Amino acid sequence: MSRRQLVLDAFNNKPVERVPVGFWFHFTNSDEWAEGVKNPAIIQKNIDGHNKFVSEFRPDFVKLMSDGFFQYPNPILLNTENVEKFFELEPIGPDHPWIVKQVELVKTLTDSFGNEVLTFYNVFAPATFFKILFGNNGNKVLADLILENKDAVKHALNTIAKDLSTLAQKVISEGNADGIYLSVQNVQDSRISPELYKEVIAPSELLVLESANKISENNILHICGYEGSRNDLNLYVDYDAKIINWAVNVEGISLAEGKKLFGGRAVIGGFDNTANGILYKGSQEEIEAFTEKLLREAGKTGIVLGADCTVPSDIDLNRLHWVRNKAQSLSAEL
Repeated sequence: MSRRQLVLDAFNNKPVERVPVGFWFHFTNSDEWAEGVKNPAIIQKNIDGHNKFVSEFRPDFVKLMSDGFFQYPNPILLNTENVEKFFELEPIGPDHPWIVKQVELVKTLTDSFGNEVLTFYNVFAPATFFKILFGNNGNKVLADLILENKDAVKHALNTIAKDLSTLAQKVISEGNADGIYLSVQNVQDSRISPELYKEVIAPSELLVLESANKISENNILHICGYEGSRNDLNLYVDYDAKIINWAVNVEGISLAEGKKLFGGRAVIGGFDNTANGILYKGSQEEIEAFTEKLLREAGKTGIVLGADCTVPSDIDLNRLHWVRNKAQSLSAEL
């Protein structure tokens, strides 16, 4: 069976000959993540990293990293002293280099290995792009502005979402990705209630996901627990994505529990993604034992083994092989 078909069967809760695995990491440095439009060398570094990873590990599928494009390019968003200005925000449009160059990136990568494996392009949620503009203060700035003028913030997020909808459709239809990997996250500020989230933030996320779903039925929802961020998973149970990924080890919600929470849809994850986790620092025996534990708890239908989020870039690829090989050896028993 091809790796493409293997993963499609897992996504669709069909029997699989072995449980697929999916891990990903950055191919550039953090100070390069927003500089791709200005510096083509960063984009090439990202491309080279993907190709090296695919050649050395032969992954079951590939999350295409958006390194170089982490900053949504509209300066109006920086004018937080007058949130009313947000009402002036308009989409940058499909011909903006920030969108064009991302589609070119995806097309280059899928031309290289898209016939071998499914590919999913990383797209941050509108609120995440907004928070990135303000670094470590992003959650507080967003929460402050929502409480000051939620309608202005909603307009801004929905405007960003229009551009991200364009991006999502283009990376699938023109870049030949098989779908997107939509990264969402609760506002890490207790002042933003679930009700406020649903009113102000969720519509922009749903717009992007709905747009991607018009082009492909295979889209991944990532509920990001980056650096221990906590999320109310219940906010996302009605998001229409084929497969769900969340931070199992942050939220304390197992693959089996999460699969039930999300109505039986396929799920991905299980391993801690940090440098303190078993995947990064454990022995082969520990990694294999944890792989077995995950699969005996969750079974092998609609399960893809992976991590809570991006794993460290310097991880030994042998560790990922240990997970896949153990999952394969267990396939007859499960």
